Amino acid sequence: MRYAVYIVLCLIFFSCNKKNDTGSSSTTTVTPVDAPKINADSAYAFVQKQVDFGPRIPNTENHRKTAAWLEQQLRRLGGQVTIQSFKAPSIEGQQLELKNIIASFNPEKQKRIMLAAHWDTRPYADKDTEKPNATIDGANDGASGVGVLLEIARVIQSKAPRAGVDIVLFDGEDWGEKNNEYGRVPIPEELDDWWCLGSQYWSANKHKPNFRPYYGILLDMVGAADARFFREGHSMQYAPRVVDKVWTAGATLGYSNYFIKQDVGELTDDHKFVNMVAKIPMIDIVHFDPNNGFGDFHHTTKDNMSVINKRTLEAVGNTVLYVIYSEE
Repeated sequence: MRYAVYIVLCLIFFSCNKKNDTGSSSTTTVTPVDAPKINADSAYAFVQKQVDFGPRIPNTENHRKTAAWLEQQLRRLGGQVTIQSFKAPSIEGQQLELKNIIASFNPEKQKRIMLAAHWDTRPYADKDTEKPNATIDGANDGASGVGVLLEIARVIQSKAPRAGVDIVLFDGEDWGEKNNEYGRVPIPEELDDWWCLGSQYWSANKHKPNFRPYYGILLDMVGAADARFFREGHSMQYAPRVVDKVWTAGATLGYSNYFIKQDVGELTDDHKFVNMVAKIPMIDIVHFDPNNGFGDFHHTTKDNMSVINKRTLEAVGNTVLYVIYSEE
């Protein structure tokens, strides 16, 4: 009886879309596999290395050095790397020199899963009550998602999944507006928002014209000890089946205290433009609590390595790996 129930649950969990849409299409059964696990120490070290470069603010030397290191690491880990350089205006009128960094693994595979995070840091700690104009380390907001993806790339290099994987590191996500400036400066015609500059550009100018992954998973602020990942609104609107797949995987692995099956409102994050402009169903694993927001360290000088927790990195990394290796 237990065996029969297990088979039924597997069939339900591992069903997936035949089309890239909101999840209302037909499904096909995917056989579960014994997925590998991340090394939490390694993921943590990838986060630490980014923070060691200093704030990764566009148009700075730290930003340029980090970009070169990320490209080097992704090549070393077996990815076919594409650099997408572009310019975009900031709300202050600066011309930002930005880079999206894309790495493809198993490029010959037709079925592909897209994983993404942003690698830049906010240029000011505008939520900091004492130092609102200071720069921030961005350990959680930026470096944590990238660190998990680099560790996933390391695992993939050792044991390739059956599906292809594309890691996209978006730039310019976190410049945006200051807290007291919303609506002060009109958004130029070439942009839909002051936030998420890299994903806006990529969604309108994909690195491969016919690039069409099965679905995408965005990681944002995935390293804090008290992280709780609720089901974000745009994710539920555009890719509910993917949300269910990921949150069920988290529960299966014993991480239900991180992956909370409760809906919250829409957040402006990189996945918004991937869904709306690129028409690729993408969900957001993001630290946002309906009661406590993004945490008291968000956009403050407290967003440093003291925030980062290896158990949280492990929960997110292992859950995403479980999903990837379950795809045929």
